[in-house]
Amino acid sequence: MGYGFMAHGYAKLAKNPENFVAILHALGVPAPHLMAWSTIVIELLGGFAILVGAFVPLVTIPMLAVLLVATLTVHLQFGFASIKLMSVTGGIPQFGPPGYETDLLYVAGLTALAFDGPGPLAVDGMLRRWYARHVDGLSRA
Repeated sequence: MGYGFMAHGYAKLAKNPENFVAILHALGVPAPHLMAWSTIVIELLGGFAILVGAFVPLVTIPMLAVLLVATLTVHLQFGFASIKLMSVTGGIPQFGPPGYETDLLYVAGLTALAFDGPGPLAVDGMLRRWYARHVDGLSRA
């Protein structure tokens, strides 16, 4: 999940963020420059936080907002399926625009992570154990 978000944020950076600003402007998104950079930061930092298991319930909220906006402004009009094989030309497959299937999978994954709690190697789990040993121990003494 985290790597997927980071890959999308990095792609926007690598292809020049101003191109993403222009896309958002063409879609009629208000404040396209602010929204483009907000999306990039949320995808990169939120993706990293999910990858290492840090502050998962907190970072899930803006990540879900990004998914909701992407679904409503771009993917919904193309239906459910994310992969649409249109043709094969010279042995190279040609695909149509993606639907909202992958957005729903990300929503389900983020929701599960937020409600299931941290795993044993997650930063959140380590922080919880440290807090229990050091801070809770002091309050009981």
